Amino acid sequence: MSSCECLVVEKVSEDHAGGGEATGERRGGGRAPRSEAMFPIYVMGSSRARAVLLDPSAAGDPIWEAVKAEARSEAEKEPILSSFLYASVLSHDCLERALSFVLANRLEDPTLLATQLIDIFNDVMMNDVDIRRSIRLDAQAFKGRDPSCAQYSWALLYLKGYHSLQSYRIAHVLWNQGRKVLALALQSRISEVFAVDIHPAAKIGEGILLDHGTGLVIGETAVVGNWVSLMQGVTLGGTGKEHGDRHPKIGQGALLGAGATILGNITVGEGAMIAAGSLVLKHVPPHSMAVGNPAKVVGYTEKEDPSLTMKHDARRDYFEHVAGSFPDGRSNGSVVK
Repeated sequence: MSSCECLVVEKVSEDHAGGGEATGERRGGGRAPRSEAMFPIYVMGSSRARAVLLDPSAAGDPIWEAVKAEARSEAEKEPILSSFLYASVLSHDCLERALSFVLANRLEDPTLLATQLIDIFNDVMMNDVDIRRSIRLDAQAFKGRDPSCAQYSWALLYLKGYHSLQSYRIAHVLWNQGRKVLALALQSRISEVFAVDIHPAAKIGEGILLDHGTGLVIGETAVVGNWVSLMQGVTLGGTGKEHGDRHPKIGQGALLGAGATILGNITVGEGAMIAAGSLVLKHVPPHSMAVGNPAKVVGYTEKEDPSLTMKHDARRDYFEHVAGSFPDGRSNGSVVK
């Protein structure tokens, strides 16, 4: 078994994405995602990891090296894009500065100038190790789980799900620094440009896939654990005008299908799957599949996390079969509690 296959991913810290069950705190001391090849240097406490994450311009950053090689190759194939690829990738010395350039030029408007945004984005990313790790693990998630993302550079340059997620991460840092007005201004602009509305106070883990992203809404007190995959049109919302903790908590490795609506301060357990178009108003157990309006649990599985397999089409008879193997009497068709 290679070192990548036996990698143990660090738990999301309390400051970074909330804690406890909803963030996928590992049972028994550790559970790594099982079907996604990863770059171990980004998550293991090696000297190489520290070198890359503490000094992004240091040599030996495999995703950044891949992005540069891809950009050079694409510039040769499409000379009309050579200036764009040079300005966006090849003129920079690290992934952070390239991403700052791309995001600033996507988000600029007459009052938020690209030059100002580049300075803000660079300052945030170059001084936050958590973001530097997350932007790389997110890029790995996009390439590893989205079959239409054939290269790391495609996520960096073209995919608005990736752009909106990294823009949120910057706004989240600004919010926690007390720069709430600027964070809200960025949230508004992100929503206008990418059609993705994530409150800057929400807590989102690493290794996240926002597939397409269009129509995604994540509320202020929502928590999304590591390695979660969210399709277009997903809503993590409240149920009224109440204040305080009022939004869903999504466990590690969950898969939220297109158009799924999850409302209230409820938990979607680790490794659960919410089928497309479902309305979830009550807690969903770990490793279960919830379907319908209102959602009901149609079965359980302890197989690989659905966020990594990206299998949306599991049939009810499959879950009926696997449900029979559980000794605790769980059965398909039970109402979500």
